[in-house]
Amino acid sequence: MKDITRIPIIRLRGNLIISIQVALSDRMVQLLKDDVTHNIEQERPDGVVIDVSGINIMDSYISRAIRDLCITARLMGVRTAISGIDPMIAITLVEMGIGLEGVETRRDLESALDFLSQQAPANQEDIFAIPTDSPGAEEDDRLGLFDENETAANELVLYDTTAN
Repeated sequence: MKDITRIPIIRLRGNLIISIQVALSDRMVQLLKDDVTHNIEQERPDGVVIDVSGINIMDSYISRAIRDLCITARLMGVRTAISGIDPMIAITLVEMGIGLEGVETRRDLESALDFLSQQAPANQEDIFAIPTDSPGAEEDDRLGLFDENETAANELVLYDTTAN
């Protein structure tokens, strides 16, 4: 069996950089998905940039796979951006009706890194924030699960309330 080339994943400025410089086969796309999600889990990056400037042909499967990979990373709590889409590929994607909705795109790798550095790190966004201006009980009473004095500012601690 022929050995499949893996796309290198580089860590830079707290982000994972995936620079695709080869024509992708279906198997390489699947390996890339596996490698990126594994690296996100292990490395806990602030962001992921998929640079496609080295791709000459981007069919519907590859473009959807890259979009899905960005969405998957975002669901894992990591900001994402695609960089380096060639003008002719962009025109072709539009003509084929393939969009990259829900995914940030940037002209080049540098502007993608700048974009990610301007955003608040995904792991520091307080998605569980409780409004402090609501009337009634104090914050601890409304949630009943969080003790600010025992945790870091962005850490949520769940206590087992069924134990005696």
